[in-house]
Amino acid sequence: MLAFVLQKATFPTGGTVKFSGTAHRYGRDIDTDVIIPARYLNTSDPAELAAHCMEDLDAGFVAKVAPGDILVAEENFGCGSSREHAPIAIKAAGVSVVIAKSFARIFYRNAINTGLPIMESPDAVDGISGGDVVTVDAENGTITNETTGVSWQAQPFPPFIREIIEAGGLVDATRRKLGR
Repeated sequence: MLAFVLQKATFPTGGTVKFSGTAHRYGRDIDTDVIIPARYLNTSDPAELAAHCMEDLDAGFVAKVAPGDILVAEENFGCGSSREHAPIAIKAAGVSVVIAKSFARIFYRNAINTGLPIMESPDAVDGISGGDVVTVDAENGTITNETTGVSWQAQPFPPFIREIIEAGGLVDATRRKLGR
């Protein structure tokens, strides 16, 4: 059995947050049933969900994704059902950030609630190919394709979203605020 660890984003005080990894590129309308097939929803164990992440779309995804890698997709990423299992599976598989042209609104919020950083940038998606090395500076919203040397500007995380992602998700952010 493969072992997976949920990653928390690190936002050093006064520092810059960067994610860097190999891009894994997918198309449009990637729905939550493809991200984590319904047959695996009998568990909420992140490691078990990660083991089946994207398997109906790309059976080799889990074998080729390395911790810190970046998922890149076209429009409407995360459409379909409102299951929180989808961003948990992506995060537990080792993906550090998802860049897409657009996200389904419920997936967008579920990703933030589970501490998975996501960035909307149509121009960056158009300029990133599978296998490119990409760096994301989440503090200022810069996305750089290190393979080609081209950079794009995306909307940086507002402070309240940074706080949730930094804590690893909404539940942990709330615990932190309550001093627990």
